[in-house]
Amino acid sequence: MTNIAIITDTDSSLPPELAKKHAIIQVPITIHFGEETYTTGQDIDDSKLFTLIDQYNKLPTTSAPPPDAFVKAFQQAFDNGADSILCICVSSKISATYNAAVTARETFPDHDITVLDSLNLCMAQGFMVLAAAEAAENGAALDEIISLVDEIGKNVFVYAALPTLKYLAMGGRVGKLAAGFADTFNIKPILTSRDGKLELLEKVRTQKKAEQRLIELFRNSLQGKTINKMAMVHVNNAHGANNLLNQIRNEIPLPENIIMAEFTAGLSVHSGSGVIGFVVITTDAK
Repeated sequence: MTNIAIITDTDSSLPPELAKKHAIIQVPITIHFGEETYTTGQDIDDSKLFTLIDQYNKLPTTSAPPPDAFVKAFQQAFDNGADSILCICVSSKISATYNAAVTARETFPDHDITVLDSLNLCMAQGFMVLAAAEAAENGAALDEIISLVDEIGKNVFVYAALPTLKYLAMGGRVGKLAAGFADTFNIKPILTSRDGKLELLEKVRTQKKAEQRLIELFRNSLQGKTINKMAMVHVNNAHGANNLLNQIRNEIPLPENIIMAEFTAGLSVHSGSGVIGFVVITTDAK
């Protein structure tokens, strides 16, 4: 049986324990506050990220892993006995990570390395990675795994609510006046993943209505479909994510094993603290 190693980046939002369980190597996104550099999953998490943002009163910059980081990850996989590698990267529409992995592949001209652009992010990407790892563990061939990953990417729904536009304003994505207006009138943006990017879907008034809207969007995503996998995602707001999960569970039958995941710093810096949402993978109802 071919030993296929699965590699990804930390924008997949995979909880470390899950990555470890399936021997998934995660190449980290880096965060820069001036001359200070932090590495996602090593010396910075969402909590520390926003402590530093509030301390400096400005957003950091983020950078994709350099090709050398992928070279090290590829070498690690081969040293651990891999015959081939499948590397699944965060959407190329929001990050240069995919290009870095493609460049790193050139260092191993005689090895079997496939690099995929997930065209997804957060646990949407994470579920693609998990499915690949589980299929590889079960002896699936590379082409079968790639087909499975592609199918999951086509059947994923991502929705989240932002409690404030403060951090989007700090990053220049919305005007400070508009952000202040939104916060004054308790306006909560709803985000979704569309065409490989996290985009504003709509705005609602109050956090309660935002949560109700998320539940409606969850129900709408299940029209004629069943739940395959599900994750709750958040930024510094596990309590809020659990509360939303309980509200959904009260209205919709859910699977037992639901992943609770942080966005992780490389994505959280672009959304802001307090975000809650869900990622659901569906299959056609029989």
